[in-house]
Amino acid sequence: METEMETMEAHTESAETKVNCTFMKANLRVTLKFEDVAHKIKIRKGGGWFRRNIKSEERLILKGINGTVLPGELLAILGPSGSGKTTLLTALGRRLRLTSGSITYNGKSFSAAMKRNTAFVAQYDVFSPFLSVTETLIFTALLRLPASGFTKKEKVLRAEAVIDQLGLTKCKNTIIGGKIIRGISGGERKRVSIGQELLMNPSLVFLDEPTTGLDSTVAKRIVLTLWELAKGGRTVVMTIHQPSSRLFYMFDKVLLLSEGSSLYFGKGEWATEYFSSLGYAPLRDMNPSDFLLDLANGIYYGNSHEDRAAVKKALASAYKSNLAHKVKAELQDSGNEFQIASEDKKLGKWSTTWLQQFFVLLRRCVKERRHESFSTPRVARVLVLALFAGFLWWQSGPANIQDQVGLLFFYNQFWGLQPLIQAISIFPRERRMLIKERSSGMYRLSSYFMARTVADLPMELTLPTLFVTITYWMGGLKATTINFFYTLFVVLLNVLVAQGLGLAIGAVVMNQKSAITLGSVIMLAFLLPCGYFVQNLSNFISWMKHGSLSLHIYKLLLGSQYKADDTYPCASNLPCLVGNFPIVKYVGLDKQGLSVVALGIMLIGYRLIAYFALMKVGVIHK
Repeated sequence: METEMETMEAHTESAETKVNCTFMKANLRVTLKFEDVAHKIKIRKGGGWFRRNIKSEERLILKGINGTVLPGELLAILGPSGSGKTTLLTALGRRLRLTSGSITYNGKSFSAAMKRNTAFVAQYDVFSPFLSVTETLIFTALLRLPASGFTKKEKVLRAEAVIDQLGLTKCKNTIIGGKIIRGISGGERKRVSIGQELLMNPSLVFLDEPTTGLDSTVAKRIVLTLWELAKGGRTVVMTIHQPSSRLFYMFDKVLLLSEGSSLYFGKGEWATEYFSSLGYAPLRDMNPSDFLLDLANGIYYGNSHEDRAAVKKALASAYKSNLAHKVKAELQDSGNEFQIASEDKKLGKWSTTWLQQFFVLLRRCVKERRHESFSTPRVARVLVLALFAGFLWWQSGPANIQDQVGLLFFYNQFWGLQPLIQAISIFPRERRMLIKERSSGMYRLSSYFMARTVADLPMELTLPTLFVTITYWMGGLKATTINFFYTLFVVLLNVLVAQGLGLAIGAVVMNQKSAITLGSVIMLAFLLPCGYFVQNLSNFISWMKHGSLSLHIYKLLLGSQYKADDTYPCASNLPCLVGNFPIVKYVGLDKQGLSVVALGIMLIGYRLIAYFALMKVGVIHK
């Protein structure tokens, strides 16, 4: 063990020599204390039709947990699944409102100053798959580092220094990737997650199972990095499920949980000796973490399932008798001598201004969306469909009014449903990233929403413009510039309003499959009363057409090509008034200004619904 510690110290010295950056050492030293931390959740049972017989019961997830973590210490929270590890870590990181208990940071409650010095790395990495490692860290630096203390160039240099510090130089220009898109490895993704938090040079670092899914070599490198961070004066707290013995001896302190109760809190190297003193000695050469997890599950030398509850109860009782008073004494004895000069100053809630956030997010959104919006399959699909529609309606001409109103209805249908379905998935897909970034105070919701809206404009309007340009002239619609741009304007307005509806549905439902189903039903309900399929609506359902997005769009599309006193050849080639053609008569060519106003209200209203629905994605800032 001494040899391993010497190796780690040598590695730390070489790392600090190699990486000449100002944030290897913590600016602030933080003593973390948690006393009698308890948390309850309500579990609903029952249900069935009409949600009858629903009962709720309270379950105690954490049962009075105590502990102290000093600057320079790495605390590992161990325990089986369901033991309360993540709940405790989330509470310590102030992302959960506790039922009872107190958590202090240098003897004080969580403040804006402490928030700026705290990092939280979630278990699951959330990134944009199309951004490279460098882009991901630079955008994070531009948003999170305070504008008052850093220039743009200094923020970029900080991101590059973190890349060097975490050994990400070889993959810095590789995209992050995802489930479908190949990118960096799992270990590199985890280091990027840690790097995003290191940009702030945090003094207090929380990590939820940072080694999950990684092989032993990569896991050791991650934990070694965390050990080095702690030795730089930081307070590091992590949950971990089943570390190897090599990792176990890197932990300065270990907290063992079982069903929300503490079984051990103290130095990791003393854990097996403590349990041996209680009569629970490990097998020779057994991984100490495996031994502790067996005990947390009540397993000892293959005892029966019935005896396991007794083992857990005995160990929880032994903790209260042997260790609880020592842990309480440490809570009282460890001082709060480490202070931060700006602790009592009024700090702004945000590191950057609204405009700075907007422009950085706008650049990021454009980089993210261009790959999706202009992907080869999507562009090819639109081009092929445009050419097919152009040949299908080839030079239909004003004499074939039935064909022309069919082409206009196809514009209405295709460029209403297509952007709706694409927009529906945006917020459900980005929900986890939004929660992660908003929880860290990276940006305002309004700046994110506006950047997302503006970035989508060129992306979403280019392909419809290309589609209309091809089909309009091939389809034989009125060959004048004014009529063409009028038609194009209506189609683009259809895209924007349908996109707003999709954003609203996705933000309200926040489940991609359910939202797509609901959106499809709503769009079909809008399309059916447009007059193309049915023109004799009963009075009890005719009211639907007045709120139909598709009906207002169809009215404007028909108005872009026809006037009421235009004629077309009908029976025996006699001229008939366009205004009397059944579909045109049903939809009407009058009151087009009213349709524009109605669509303008929908354009703004749907996006307001989406914005206020996003506000329900709760973020704890206290």
